[in-house]
Amino acid sequence: MTVAGRTNLIAVWVLTRAVLLLCVFKVLAVPGPDVTSDVSVIYQGWYEILRTGTFPLDDITWQYPPAAALAVLSPALLPFLGYATAFFVLACLADALVTGLLLYAGQRPGKRLAGAWVWVAGVPLLGPTAYARYDVMVTAVAVAALLAGARRPRVLGALAAFGALLKVWPVLLLAGTARGRATRAAWTAAGVAGGALVVAFCATMPGALAFLTFQRDRGTEVESLGALVFHAARHFGWRGEVLLNYGSVEFVGPYVPLVSTAAMGLTAVAFGWLLVWRVRAGGFRASTPCDAALAAVLLFTTTSRVISPQYLVWLVGLAAACLVFRGSRMGRPALLVLAAAGVTFLEFPVWFSHVVTSDGLGVLLLVARNGLLVAAALLACRRLWQDTVPAAGSRDPNALPAQRAAAARQLAS
Repeated sequence: MTVAGRTNLIAVWVLTRAVLLLCVFKVLAVPGPDVTSDVSVIYQGWYEILRTGTFPLDDITWQYPPAAALAVLSPALLPFLGYATAFFVLACLADALVTGLLLYAGQRPGKRLAGAWVWVAGVPLLGPTAYARYDVMVTAVAVAALLAGARRPRVLGALAAFGALLKVWPVLLLAGTARGRATRAAWTAAGVAGGALVVAFCATMPGALAFLTFQRDRGTEVESLGALVFHAARHFGWRGEVLLNYGSVEFVGPYVPLVSTAAMGLTAVAFGWLLVWRVRAGGFRASTPCDAALAAVLLFTTTSRVISPQYLVWLVGLAAACLVFRGSRMGRPALLVLAAAGVTFLEFPVWFSHVVTSDGLGVLLLVARNGLLVAAALLACRRLWQDTVPAAGSRDPNALPAQRAAAARQLAS
């Protein structure tokens, strides 16, 4: 990578992040609802409770694992700033950390700058939402885990466990660890680190596991794939309504529980596919842990009852980690994720009112965004399978010599 390449990337990062900060500080106006209210109202309210040494036991909108408390409390690191200002600054620093990790990794042998460019371009496509949620902090942990995992599987496992206790989904980073020593090291480290953190939180802060029951009665969020059923049904006399429910805008009414159950069924099918892939996989590239993580999170995002805009931060980060590796074939899924991020900004916050009313523009935006995510998920799964699973009927245990050789070289380096 040339000096000019690094300079250009850093310059684009500085310019785009300055715009994002101007947006969250409300110097620049963004159409639609105020995306920063979650920080200034909800997060700050939780902060006042958490600093007393307990979780929000009576607040059903607290639906996060115990380590999320660290993200909500993090503005205390900058006591000379107001809560919201400190949070936005820390979100920007987490963004800078991801950029630095991808930039550093991209300079190593067998790596490339494409991953850093995906991140630098993808985050601003989401608009100020990227800095107005703590997901950028979780993504920083996930990217660090994946980039460290090729040479230090125990670090991958420990960081994946920490990430899972921040927001659950990073547990999927363990799906693509190479069989044998790497898997044993990563999964053991994850179990030990995760168990120790859970015990520590349960021993020191009441209500650490309350989030497990707060999630059970959620409905179908208006931006999810399943919600398209009700967006269409509203034009044919469906008598349900849209309400702020469990901290998100959801459909409530006839057949909503059925669609929510169907979504959970699809999630179970996705888990089954991952299990079959894991059993059948016969060769692992250096990029396989990243590729598998992207495919897994895409599957679980698209089948979820909820697809919040900030979920795209995870996908952009995982796509960026994939494209650090020259051997990764996740280029096209990454482009689909970037396109989905741009459409997401249009559906929230810019034209969210159209989504809520299920008019033509709102439905078109959701069909486009969710269609891009489904296409990315299917393509990522197909390429992951093709790269790692021996062809049907092959009796050669080394049917994937290129992948095995690459993995061996990576472990030896």
